[in-house]
Amino acid sequence: MPETPAPRDPWSQVSLVETLLARRSRRFGKGMRLNGGPLAFQSTQPPQPLSLEEEAALAFAACGVTGYALAELPYQTGGQPEAGSGNIMTHFIGRTVPSGDAMHDCTVFVINDQGTWLLRRPQDFLRSEIPDLVQAAEQHRFVELYEKSRVRISERRVDPPREWPFVAPFNKYSANVPGTTYFLPVIEITSLYINVMLSFFDDEFAMFAVDDRNGHQPAGINRFARSAGGHLHDDSKVGRLATISGLESWMCEFCCIEMGGILQNLGLMTAALGLGGFPHFAAHPIWFQALGFRMEQVPSSKLMAFLPVKDDLSIPVAVGLERAGRVLLKSFCPPYYKNMEEAVLAFVDYKFAQGKGTFRDGGAATGWKDGAKVQAGIPKYEDRTIAATIAYCDYIYQRYGRFPCTTGPFRTLLAYQAHHVDTNFYDRFYRAEALTPAHRQHPAH
Repeated sequence: MPETPAPRDPWSQVSLVETLLARRSRRFGKGMRLNGGPLAFQSTQPPQPLSLEEEAALAFAACGVTGYALAELPYQTGGQPEAGSGNIMTHFIGRTVPSGDAMHDCTVFVINDQGTWLLRRPQDFLRSEIPDLVQAAEQHRFVELYEKSRVRISERRVDPPREWPFVAPFNKYSANVPGTTYFLPVIEITSLYINVMLSFFDDEFAMFAVDDRNGHQPAGINRFARSAGGHLHDDSKVGRLATISGLESWMCEFCCIEMGGILQNLGLMTAALGLGGFPHFAAHPIWFQALGFRMEQVPSSKLMAFLPVKDDLSIPVAVGLERAGRVLLKSFCPPYYKNMEEAVLAFVDYKFAQGKGTFRDGGAATGWKDGAKVQAGIPKYEDRTIAATIAYCDYIYQRYGRFPCTTGPFRTLLAYQAHHVDTNFYDRFYRAEALTPAHRQHPAH
């Protein structure tokens, strides 16, 4: 009888149910010191960084490319019974976490003792590279994927000032300290925002938007209102009226769901690997300055156009990330575009430019048997849809000085840290089940 081959990765054979049961925040790692109180403890072991293999497995769990989005949506328009704006999709590549419209708006940064890296999103690769990435994932070649995906942005462990409001007091002893690997998801909101508005302002949705910071006046789209002969429902009784604040809350929530999937996957992979780890607050904008983002200064009087401002301070707003003349991340707004009209048109081209747009590239990077044929049947946006989106986006940028007006283009919220646990700490203060066999049998112990 042939011998059963050994599993490629011992942790890949772990039961999902057992991993769900084992998922916990385990904050205390080797080399840490918890000061004062009933759990005061000084680790007697030196910090021990994760192995390349462990980091690679975690990076794949967080945001690895896994295949193709199915995108089984109705794409026809024109009032047909099942018309449905399927062109709200943007990419046709999937990764380990769900993403609204397959936007993949969340970029993960990896920070350790050797430096800081950005992990490229699916759209940051050439489409011709995607099949090899998918095959490597299926074969569990995670180190290879990790090395292909990461782009170094610093030679050191990036860290904001270790004091409140930058780091919560209870996290200072454990977060982003030597020996740990720190995963920081950053969301880019402008692309999702423009994409959604191109659907909201089409003939199927025909939504109307008002500025609740400006007396619920139309948000730059007066001429598109049905009451003015346009196609958007501005009668509140119809139920298709939205506010800027409500829309921008939706955008952030959509992006944060993607971030939540990343954090959950990191927690599950940490448990499967027998590591410690925990998600925690990392929402302060200073992270963008620490990472070296390009910052624009916006007067607070502009951001708070609806309120009197005593001291007109400059508010730093992250708009993109560049290294050595190369743009790694950018937002669909100035300064990368002359104005919001140019930004919206660039986004439309990103999807529909013949031969290179994600909807007009021949369909090779899709899951369809005949991608080109399916793409040919996906309609472009109507001119008035594009014009309404431009007017809305321009109104926000001109009035408030940034896009979106609530947050700016980029946001952080939570980070996730992984590390080797100090079993002595848990043995001293906790019952035996606080650590799993995976923790106790980890080669580091």
